[in-house]
Amino acid sequence: MSTRREFITLLGGAAAAWPLGTRAQEPGRIYRIGLLIGALDSPVMAPGYPAFRDELRKRGFIEGRNLIVEVRSTRQESERLFADAADLVHSNVDLIVAAGPEVALKAVLTASRTIPIVMWANNFDPIERGYVQSLARPGGNVTGVFTRQPELAAKQVELLKETFPERTRVTALWDALSTDQLRGAEDAAKSLHLNLRTLKLENAPYDIEAAFRRVVESDPQMLLVLSSPLFGAHHKEIAEQTLRHRLPAMFILKNFVVEGGLISYGVHIPASFQRVADYVAKILNGAKPAELPVDQPTRFELVVNLKTAKAIGLEISPTLLARADEVIE
Repeated sequence: MSTRREFITLLGGAAAAWPLGTRAQEPGRIYRIGLLIGALDSPVMAPGYPAFRDELRKRGFIEGRNLIVEVRSTRQESERLFADAADLVHSNVDLIVAAGPEVALKAVLTASRTIPIVMWANNFDPIERGYVQSLARPGGNVTGVFTRQPELAAKQVELLKETFPERTRVTALWDALSTDQLRGAEDAAKSLHLNLRTLKLENAPYDIEAAFRRVVESDPQMLLVLSSPLFGAHHKEIAEQTLRHRLPAMFILKNFVVEGGLISYGVHIPASFQRVADYVAKILNGAKPAELPVDQPTRFELVVNLKTAKAIGLEISPTLLARADEVIE
């Protein structure tokens, strides 16, 4: 396995014009934050949560010393999630981190329109959905990091076309949590003259084997697996199915490629959660969410499984391999 550290800038980050007059930590005070996040052993949180905690520690907020963290899972029924968000608000936490799907942010905002909220919006557009007024001036009690998944989905389609220029048929695997991304993929496919077919998965937990039987029926030349926490729970099985059916597949997370998928392109998870921690620290030190510009990632990760390419009889261009942050051989 060879590794290249390369910063691939897909979208410019927001200018960090932080307020200057914020207060410092209050000596002797214990800060309390709530986290609505996915499972700590999930493909996202396994690298993301340690990076989040380490960054907070660097900024002087240390669990067991001056920080208490209340963790609640987003991997539960909506009714229970909304109840947990309300419970965090009523327990007088100083702020809440809502990471991942839209329902996490919606649950916290239903419970309070005043408590500071730091979002990690990765499967929906918080501007289009009205949660913030703009990137530069969020305007309410919400700020944080927006990973711009619809644009990432479009970029993934472009990379598939660049890697396999002679292929014209692609199938997109999606669900209700990846609707915004599907629109981005559809727009990109249309501009590149690709025939994009879609297969929506419903009724989680998903029957991945049955889904791939339907995928194969459409005779795709390429596969795009859009980002959904409900897909992440099946990442090993999904990767195995793409290998079994000899499908060149694009994913958003490296984990899929490690398990046998072909290519992934997405945000660098630890760097994203370091930025989330940065927002948490600034707000605990007195900054107002309404005045903190919403951030966008500037570090992206391209991973290619060359072993898989050889196994399914494909050649990956030297140009793409040179751009990759990591090549699995």
